[in-house]
Amino acid sequence: MMDAYLWQVPALILAGTVAGFLNILAGGGSLLTLPLLIFMGLPAATANGTNRIAIFCQNIFAITGFRKKGVFPIRLALLCTPPALIGSYLGANLAITVDEETFRRLLALIMLGVLVFITLDPARKLRQQKVSMTPWRLAFLMISFFGVGVYGGFVQAGVGFLIITALLIHGLDLVNINAVKVLVIFAFTMVALAVFIRHGQIDYGLGLALAAGNSLGGWVGTHVAVTRGHDWIKRFVSLTVLVFALKLLFF
Repeated sequence: MMDAYLWQVPALILAGTVAGFLNILAGGGSLLTLPLLIFMGLPAATANGTNRIAIFCQNIFAITGFRKKGVFPIRLALLCTPPALIGSYLGANLAITVDEETFRRLLALIMLGVLVFITLDPARKLRQQKVSMTPWRLAFLMISFFGVGVYGGFVQAGVGFLIITALLIHGLDLVNINAVKVLVIFAFTMVALAVFIRHGQIDYGLGLALAAGNSLGGWVGTHVAVTRGHDWIKRFVSLTVLVFALKLLFF
């Protein structure tokens, strides 16, 4: 076991750094780390649970980074979080039996849908004015984030793209969206992680190594997100979505 850790730990730190950067700016970092954990010999459910340690730690650093940069939309995050917590608990309990092939295809289609949405950018005009939170808009937001929580609790990979889509509809720019995203994911990851811990589906050694990389990548990602702004993130997200969608569909 110790001999394996000699190469596994550096590999996970490196992969985690890239994944953390991707997760903050766009999403899909778990599409890199989950297959790597499985390649290292972990069962799919244990890899899924172990990956949550890294996501949890990554978002602690990301929240701190956004807050220091003055980007901290806490009111909107508090609206989105409760339904996501409920959904995450349900999704994590379903995650013990994951039909991997079906989710690969569904996730690819979701990503392509996000790519179309980001390219067309129908919320562009809304970002020029303050969007009021009407009862219908609030209801849609709550339902959307319940679905986000179910998906995030179940498989995690790509959940950032779903959050971006849900919040673009409300006229936010991608800097504020990424700040809300890390707050919500941090909250529902605690719930999902507790479920995996209860079922014994965690490798703590590999999880902490991955967490070190994810945390570094998340910290760097927050600074890039704030300094580069909406248009740069839009191009980065679009490229990331396209690459991961093609990977899921054809590789």
